[in-house]
Amino acid sequence: MPRPIRSLAAAGLVGVLLTGAAVTPAAASTTIGGGAAIVSHRTSIAERMRVDRVPTPKLDWYRCYDYAECATVRLPLDYDQPKGATTEIAVLRVKARDQKRKIGSLFLNPGGPGGSGTSIALAAPYFLGDDVLDRFDVVGVDPRGVGASEQVKCFSSVKDQARAYEGLSVAFPYTRDEEKAYVASSIAVGKACSTTGKPISGAMSTAEVARDMDVLRRAVGDKRLTYLGFSYGSILGQYYANMFPDRVRALVIDGVLDATAWFGVGTAGDVGQEERMRSAQGAHKALREILKRCKTSGVDACPLASGDPVALFETVTKRLKANPLVLEDPDLGEFTFTYADFIGAILGGLYGPYGYLDVAYLTYDLLMLTDPSASRVTRDQARASVLQRAVTAREQARAYDFPYENGLEAFLGVDCTDANHPRDAASWPAQAARADQRDPYFGRLWTWASSPCARDSWTVRDEDRFTGPFNRRTYSPVLVVGNYWDPATNYAGAVAAARLLPNSRLLASDNWGHTAYGTSACVDGAVDAYLLRLTLPKPGKVCHGDVQPFEDLPEPEAALRADTSKSDLAAQGAPARGEAKQLPPVVAPLPAVGTLTVR
Repeated sequence: MPRPIRSLAAAGLVGVLLTGAAVTPAAASTTIGGGAAIVSHRTSIAERMRVDRVPTPKLDWYRCYDYAECATVRLPLDYDQPKGATTEIAVLRVKARDQKRKIGSLFLNPGGPGGSGTSIALAAPYFLGDDVLDRFDVVGVDPRGVGASEQVKCFSSVKDQARAYEGLSVAFPYTRDEEKAYVASSIAVGKACSTTGKPISGAMSTAEVARDMDVLRRAVGDKRLTYLGFSYGSILGQYYANMFPDRVRALVIDGVLDATAWFGVGTAGDVGQEERMRSAQGAHKALREILKRCKTSGVDACPLASGDPVALFETVTKRLKANPLVLEDPDLGEFTFTYADFIGAILGGLYGPYGYLDVAYLTYDLLMLTDPSASRVTRDQARASVLQRAVTAREQARAYDFPYENGLEAFLGVDCTDANHPRDAASWPAQAARADQRDPYFGRLWTWASSPCARDSWTVRDEDRFTGPFNRRTYSPVLVVGNYWDPATNYAGAVAAARLLPNSRLLASDNWGHTAYGTSACVDGAVDAYLLRLTLPKPGKVCHGDVQPFEDLPEPEAALRADTSKSDLAAQGAPARGEAKQLPPVVAPLPAVGTLTVR
């Protein structure tokens, strides 16, 4: 790779001045002062043929959700047939506060896959920096098949959907009977999405969403794309960067998945996606570090510090595997708390910066509830705490009831159509067992997320999905943000992505939770500076997370839930400049985290 010899950001230009780089027909360049060139790959002829011949749509904006504007547009279902069938795409924007000094539009994606871009755009005033909100129209697009766009629907009725989903009603299967039921339901869902779910299910690959975004970039009047993508949104960002490398103004990916591992290049496609991405490794690493810090913090900060926190955590898992915990309440009914519920709850906690409190106190409560020798007072206190968690979980649980809810199908419609997966759904139990050996507790959970994607079950394909390469030089640098303790997008993914993208800068952070923006003032400042001024952080920069386990025990800050409704946000109204920020509503790259059995 040619060696960068100086940054051009200070000169108000983007890119990196290169030596030894030949300009080929596949490259684009712009000349600066002394005649040197900023070199990037051009968008391929095939992609230009697909996207550029689609007329720039006119977005007929109308006021919506109190402080936003909405529009819908019909785009080609298949870009090889621009005058053929179309699909409706929903778009929402929150206009820049300072329209006279507006830089352009900032496109957001919250992850998932299957997360609503229109929802995160509406939430933008709650978490984006005020200077960014001043200078950019914030634009969110619901990817095809998702949210307010024309939805994928794999079943003809809620009844058929509910019957097919019966085996998926656990956080993840770990008994033989549960595995058998989960495999059967996975096959049923895969086959339904490959038949009834067509044609949208076969046109939901990330490449199609990137093409939609490029057309919409034109529609909002931007010469090049400015983008901030979280979690799976990092995959969308990498696909766009490699498909349209000369059309990037500023591109930030936070909570990064390695695109080659996601896709499964070559023989890796026969290996499970979790084995390639190792999300569970990141989760286990975060858990072990919290338990380590628990021991050194003392019992006043962490109740598990009275013993060996690692051993006590393992004790709880063994007890729950042997005997699930049954909690009864005269008013609320009966709840069964299983080993899978426990691990799902711990992973859910690790998604936020205060997840160490879940690790410490949920583990301690369950330790007391499963210990017959614990005092009655202690057991009653633990029971009240766990029961409250159970009630909250039931209230937030996905209910496959009226109206038709397609969240799982939206997740699968992207993952199964986009990536390569092993052939036989019956191979998932063995894959999951191996994953748990590699990465205890979380290996099974992450492995089972993709079980409906087995190639013999999910047979619909997108012939125009993007298969790489993922190492194109972009017109502007890509800012890659990776968090050491991310439980979903392993930090190794950020390292791999930055290594692949020749014109990129890796920003590391030791914050806690999933993704980094919003949990570190250092990260926020670096991302905002890049979006606004195209200024990159120094090479090797490592940011510090504002919240560290068991230090000072601050009150948890407000966090937007990914499923907060647009109506609720509209009712609150946009926060004014200078108001305290919340965490961004990033969507977990997992169809479900934690369920509780209610009888």
